[in-house]
Amino acid sequence: MQIAVTTPTGNVGRHVVSALVRAGVRPRVLLRDPSRLAAGITGEVDAVKVDQYDADAVVAATRGVDALYWVDPSTGGEDPLADYTRATTSVVRAVTENRIGRVVFQSSVGAEKRRGAGEIDGLAHTEQALDDTSVDVTHLRCGYFFTNLELQLDAVRAGLLQVVLPLDQPMAWVAPRDIAEVAAGRLLSSAWSGRCVQAVHGPADLSWRQVASILTAATGRRIGVERITDDDMRARLHEAGMPDGMVEAVLGMSTGLREEFVPEQPRTVKTTTPTTLAAWAYDHLRHRLRDAS
Repeated sequence: MQIAVTTPTGNVGRHVVSALVRAGVRPRVLLRDPSRLAAGITGEVDAVKVDQYDADAVVAATRGVDALYWVDPSTGGEDPLADYTRATTSVVRAVTENRIGRVVFQSSVGAEKRRGAGEIDGLAHTEQALDDTSVDVTHLRCGYFFTNLELQLDAVRAGLLQVVLPLDQPMAWVAPRDIAEVAAGRLLSSAWSGRCVQAVHGPADLSWRQVASILTAATGRRIGVERITDDDMRARLHEAGMPDGMVEAVLGMSTGLREEFVPEQPRTVKTTTPTTLAAWAYDHLRHRLRDAS
């Protein structure tokens, strides 16, 4: 079986690649810069230089592929949803023209809304476009990544996280490595077909207030959290250099999941994964904070 993996150096993709290699598969990995692959993995994969926004290049890179792990590439442009549309065109052409049998797509909790959730709306568009093909597809509806906290190292170090969600509103938090394990299992399994939606909710739903308490215990630093207004968050995102379109897309991922939002897939044995935020923070975030000090 020939399996292709996009974003193979990303928070999830690098673990997908490692899991496939351990399973005896030599995956084809698609990325802009093959030199970014870890030294130990380069001899275990077939690397193809490709821009996922270039549909012709993606079609060429996926010829002969039986299964594809697709992640819409990150976007920093003024119109993120237009970028998602471009990426969607690439994957749809690839699976259609190359008759790829199955796709595992990294989506997000909130994509079930279809609109009104900021950048997540782009993932919803990809879900719908893949559903309109004949490919067997599993959409992984993932919770909030633990690794998103690494984007807020300065705030964690300063001891104060600022968010726009209610501080006691629980949501799914998940380790990227757990997502990768689910993804690799789906890529290797022949026990499913058709359209499937697999939520990946992590071990527990957590509120931001609980997260602050967990991080305090795991890192040894006193960390608090406060709720700020949407306009204050907009200002902070603009100060970070984000263009207007990206600011609204990022903000919408939070504001669109307020108002008593409940994920379409409930928490069950099937959607629950093992790695806790406390363990991840102790093993990873604590060291990141120390190294950056």
